[in-house]
Amino acid sequence: MPPPKPTLEQLARYADAFNQSQTLAHFGMKVRFPDLETCEVVLDPVLPGQRGGLGSDAVNGGVLAAMFDLAIGCTPALVDPTRRSATVQLSINFMSAVRGARVVARSRVTRGGSTVFASASIFDAEGNECATATGLSRLSSIPWAADGTPAVN
Repeated sequence: MPPPKPTLEQLARYADAFNQSQTLAHFGMKVRFPDLETCEVVLDPVLPGQRGGLGSDAVNGGVLAAMFDLAIGCTPALVDPTRRSATVQLSINFMSAVRGARVVARSRVTRGGSTVFASASIFDAEGNECATATGLSRLSSIPWAADGTPAVN
């Protein structure tokens, strides 16, 4: 029998724990779950070092790939936030330059199970969809630490 659907409280605890990690602090990203169907990764503000090369003001593609990896990798929390997960496949389509001071990635489960299929989009500061991704994450049989949320560091 599959576990019950997570609650917004469980997802908020999961996001809070992830948001305390040194990795997310380094990237300046935050994870959140605005509802029971969506994982969001927010980069606000975009720092000068996260802009593209050769004088471009667009957000660097590597930063966007990291946002997609985080969004797709956290999407399994929408299935079971008590178990560890990891991105195992990621396919990205860049459609237009991402500009502005704020970037949001939104992901959703397209099919659940121990392998979670997900889709994601990145939106610029104006709300324009600039990139899309699909990916797979694997839900581990290993639970998170004793409090049932991701490790802090």
